[in-house]
Amino acid sequence: MVYRGGLENRFGVTANGGSNPSLSAKIGERNLKEQLPVIIGVFVAAVIFVILWRKGAFLRISNYFRETQEELKKCSWPSWDELKGSTAVVVVAIALLGGFTVVVDFVIAMIIRHIV
Repeated sequence: MVYRGGLENRFGVTANGGSNPSLSAKIGERNLKEQLPVIIGVFVAAVIFVILWRKGAFLRISNYFRETQEELKKCSWPSWDELKGSTAVVVVAIALLGGFTVVVDFVIAMIIRHIV
């Protein structure tokens, strides 16, 4: 350690003998500045949570999920064979639509090339 004028100077870089803050004090100050947006964000989220709790928003959300689950139990689900057949129909329809789009795009591009 270097002592100048009776004050502790850990790094010995000040000309007037003043004390430099320790490295841990510098890191703590920087961390507080970097974490301030996070702290504010957590506080705002907590306030929003309390407001939603008091207005009963979470109760409505839980009721929504419970009612949805009840309705899904009433649905009739397809068998594996029906599901495979429907999937095949969808794949064929997408292939036909894609082919049609490619052909129309090619024809329009050819027409525009002959015009220009």
